[in-house]
Amino acid sequence: MDDYITAHQVSVGTQIEPIQRIKIMSADEWETLIEEWLDTKTNKYLKIEKMGGAGDMGRDVIAYINNPKDHPTNYQWDCYQCKHYSQSLAPSHIWVELGKIIYYSFNKEYPVPNQYYFVAPQGVGTSLSNLLDNPQKLKLSLKKNWEKYCENEISNKSIKLSGSLLKYFDNFNFNFSIFDKQLPKNIVNDHKKHHKNHLLRFGGGLPNRKTSVNIPPLSQESNLRYINQLTKAYNSDSSNHIEKAVSIIGSKYENHFQRSRKSFYSAEELRLFTRDNLPVEVYDKFKDDIFDSVINIAEENFDKNGFSKLKTVENQASKTTIESNPIREVCQTIDKKGVCHQLVNEKQLTWVDDE
Repeated sequence: MDDYITAHQVSVGTQIEPIQRIKIMSADEWETLIEEWLDTKTNKYLKIEKMGGAGDMGRDVIAYINNPKDHPTNYQWDCYQCKHYSQSLAPSHIWVELGKIIYYSFNKEYPVPNQYYFVAPQGVGTSLSNLLDNPQKLKLSLKKNWEKYCENEISNKSIKLSGSLLKYFDNFNFNFSIFDKQLPKNIVNDHKKHHKNHLLRFGGGLPNRKTSVNIPPLSQESNLRYINQLTKAYNSDSSNHIEKAVSIIGSKYENHFQRSRKSFYSAEELRLFTRDNLPVEVYDKFKDDIFDSVINIAEENFDKNGFSKLKTVENQASKTTIESNPIREVCQTIDKKGVCHQLVNEKQLTWVDDE
């Protein structure tokens, strides 16, 4: 074997590709994934509601285009029907679902959806795909299969396709082209691009962080607390009073000042990086771990020398071990020091008491 074996590979084994992982999800996990995927489509949908279970009247996940409270009888919506089978969907799997839409919209339980999508981890088989591509044939096939698949399956009572229901069916006020499918590979790829829970669902590790840190001009930071606290910390260590942060440049504290600014923005970059790839609580937990590691030292007596306190706290932060947090894969020492300045900015730490 020529490949280098990492500890991560030994711990978790070979990575299962997302398109394969969805096939071993439970039905509930699949519905939750679809709900998450739709949550990213805020430009299209007002809100997403996961139904599922008994009494859903053929609606697993509802995507509201406008507010049903404002339009109780004719709101617009799309339906995403989750079907989780060990094989690709066949026509026999979906007749009752189409029947429910016909029956419950006939009874005015809800308006006809704008679009109705089948979403299945194994995809849609050829026979069903051909029917979905031919709305008129789909309608005729449903009518033919109503007695066998719909009559006694839609409700706890027999629903015959006759009388006014048959008339509604024949004169259905929408084209059967509303019924369609979503390809599982598109769902997975879209979830990967847009949802912060993707790594929690599928693993695969965090992407690479950029190596450069963007530090804005000092003039844009003059009102930030961490800058004011750095100035006070240097003043507590020196007999030469520094009036403004810009005066630190050229002083003996300049190198530390520039390192502190870089560490602050490195931690900010890590916070944004984490937000884009993981739930926001992950970074909050990382910051809490740093706080817990340094707070006892920060509360010690440093004879009013804030600079000595600052350096001691930074050193302790750099030693903090990040054990279970996934950030440990991308976290650097500079980030740990930067969190100290974030905590100062948020008034959780102080180098010199504010006047």
